[in-house]
Amino acid sequence: MKDTDVAIIGWHVRLPGANTIDEYWQNLRNGVESITFYSGDELRAAGVGELVGRPGFVPAVSVIGDIEFFDASFFGVSPHDAEIIDPQYRLFIEEAWSALEDAGYDAEQYRGKIGVFAGANISRYLLDSLKPSMDQDPGRAGSMTMALCFNDKDALATLVSYKLNLTGPSVNVQSFCSTSLVAVHLACQSLRLGESDMVVAGGSNLHGRQPLARRTLQGVRCRRPRHHLRKRRWRRNPETAR
Repeated sequence: MKDTDVAIIGWHVRLPGANTIDEYWQNLRNGVESITFYSGDELRAAGVGELVGRPGFVPAVSVIGDIEFFDASFFGVSPHDAEIIDPQYRLFIEEAWSALEDAGYDAEQYRGKIGVFAGANISRYLLDSLKPSMDQDPGRAGSMTMALCFNDKDALATLVSYKLNLTGPSVNVQSFCSTSLVAVHLACQSLRLGESDMVVAGGSNLHGRQPLARRTLQGVRCRRPRHHLRKRRWRRNPETAR
């Protein structure tokens, strides 16, 4: 083993239809459909019945369950702050803690430097939920400043470090769809340079309110969105198949 070797010692995920790596792997092996499709009645009940049957409207979306639940007191977050923190951040805090637990390390007891390299998407929660409700209630106008802090993409890594008592480098990463991959790359560099003894790396992408469907862009020439890939036949060595 070389000094530059890097090992993955713990991991955790929350994905549509899977709350663990093992569940995700089983879904892949068994061809489980993880996209949620909504009926016309469900769309009407959600208040978007006028879109049913409209060209370019796709009544399907990927949904992660239980994002409205968060053990605020466990992570030292006040009820008020928990209400205005971007669900993407809440989810990443939970998953970072679970990954450390999976690795068998307690951040409060570990004496080394644990870094964080992470990124999130733009906060739809701020735009779609918090701001409209605050605009309607002048008494909550003072909360907007804190809401901006807890929903800014640049705050994810440092917030996780603060809440989990991680004392290594805390770097926010933004590179669109490659954010998580770049975060892992930078994390490996940090380990090899001796900046960190351990690193949490990854990304989070959620809508504040789980969307019921998606629309195609008007005026843009593109194919109707399709999430299914065409099946191809692959030959695998049974001895290496997991």
